[in-house]
Amino acid sequence: MRPSGSPGVGDTEADARWRTAGDRIQVLLDATAIGGVTARERAEQLVREVTDLYGAGLERMMTLAVRAMPDLADDFVGDDLVASLLLVHGLHPHPVERRIADALDTVRPYLGSHGGDVHLLGVDGEVVRLQFSGSCKSCPSSAVTLELAVEDAVRAAAPEIASIEVVAAEKEPVSAVIPAESLLNRVRAERHPPADWHPVPDLEALSAGEVGGFRVAGATVLACRVGDDLFAYRDGCGACGDSLAGAVLHRRMGSADVVLRCPHCRAHFDVAHGGRSVDDDRPAAHLEPVPMLVRGGVLSMALPAATAESVA
Repeated sequence: MRPSGSPGVGDTEADARWRTAGDRIQVLLDATAIGGVTARERAEQLVREVTDLYGAGLERMMTLAVRAMPDLADDFVGDDLVASLLLVHGLHPHPVERRIADALDTVRPYLGSHGGDVHLLGVDGEVVRLQFSGSCKSCPSSAVTLELAVEDAVRAAAPEIASIEVVAAEKEPVSAVIPAESLLNRVRAERHPPADWHPVPDLEALSAGEVGGFRVAGATVLACRVGDDLFAYRDGCGACGDSLAGAVLHRRMGSADVVLRCPHCRAHFDVAHGGRSVDDDRPAAHLEPVPMLVRGGVLSMALPAATAESVA
């Protein structure tokens, strides 16, 4: 599902640049190693000094602005770039519990479209406790989609969280405390490699009812818009395995739900609910969902890291 509040084209380009600023800084720091250990240490110290200087200035600006207009605090944290800088410098005005809860609210509609949900049970120091409920039983890939969405939301909203404890709906622990950087990897690694997020602003151009194929990080992805919402799946029919090139959205007779029809075997899939089959003779067939969320103001898609590496 496509969360609301997407930026314009110009804003998307600007957001994409600042979101990758950290990577560019790291590349420059790595390049200083050519000059030896001393050169690298001096470069790192320079970055720390500049970061501390701007952090001190930002803190004073926040104090003065919020003192004059208290409501500005919410406006500041509502901007992805400003909020990320506030987090870096420990100046975010909202406590970690609220940040995580707000972040989960942004992905909850997406989780709901795949038959799942997540609940924040509490935060104890650097440990956050979550509980998953529901699932798309006919679509195993949906579980991975939900995991990626929740992991991304928590890590972006609360980078200070060191561990995440996942508790089953039956109140029994599914696993021990898991480091945030490998949330649910025990389950995911058995079926899917780690995923990388890739900006896909071109998908915004899809019109309601339109289906389009896109190449993202070496993979072919089928995206479609149902009303205001965008959904993405790997290119491959869950029934016959052929490409979905030429597939169309339509409403089945006697139903208001929009389904995707395979151009080859004519199988039908509910794209708004995890890509599950709606055909009585193909109950186990399903499409493979691709996680798609707005990250830092930019529409992005998660694909296995191995895919990107094979293209590089």
